[in-house]
Amino acid sequence: MLTWQASAAGHFEPNTPYYFDTFEPAKKPWSPGQELNYEEVFKNYQYFEIIFAPSGKDITVNHYIQNNQKDSEQYLLNSDGSISKKQEN
Repeated sequence: MLTWQASAAGHFEPNTPYYFDTFEPAKKPWSPGQELNYEEVFKNYQYFEIIFAPSGKDITVNHYIQNNQKDSEQYLLNSDGSISKKQEN
């Protein structure tokens, strides 16, 4: 089974949602930051759910406001450690 390693943030299982209070796609090298448990993010006005793909090459980022999904975007992991928004075909 593949696991992601995003610098000091640790390992992430594919197809498993992880929760964060911020999402900074411009950060280089990119890392998702400090993971929060669902109870911690549920009380927040805004949070991000990140799901790592089994390929290890892309992520899905779901943005929630007041526990309602606002949007969903896909990003590619670049070889330099940055991420870029996946282009829709």
